[in-house]
Amino acid sequence: MNKIWAPWRMAYIGSEKDTKADGCFLCIDPKNDESALVLARKTRAFVVMNRYPYSNGHIMVVPNRHVGRVEDLTDGELLDMMGFVRILSTVLKQELNVEGLNVGINMGKAAGAGLEDHIHIHVVPRWFGDTNFMPVLGETKVISEHLHATYKKLKKKMESVAGR
Repeated sequence: MNKIWAPWRMAYIGSEKDTKADGCFLCIDPKNDESALVLARKTRAFVVMNRYPYSNGHIMVVPNRHVGRVEDLTDGELLDMMGFVRILSTVLKQELNVEGLNVGINMGKAAGAGLEDHIHIHVVPRWFGDTNFMPVLGETKVISEHLHATYKKLKKKMESVAGR
């Protein structure tokens, strides 16, 4: 039997899923950017690695302001967020050789939002053949690179492309 080593998943498995208990995990103090895996910031938005990724390089684009509904975002917040999505499209293709991207927002629990109070855009890299029997038979996703290794690659590229 093969074993999959993904030690960072234990933090998720053992964590309390209610974000209200400890505050919003997306309200990140810029002093904690590196430990929080923030890749880049603009005036009204930032980019952060998803600690519990759907696939390697799964990223979230988040408004700096704690806001839960797309209709409550300012035009400036929307512009910064979508600007990051455009930059990420280029960065992920160059650094991770992605062949496609899923980009989406889950609005409301019925739509799958795990955190309704702080809206964010998911940017999920995809490759041909990236899904296999593991999710179907083993209810397991295989992430091919350590989160911190991916962070270092993307951080360097984001600094050169997006500036700081």
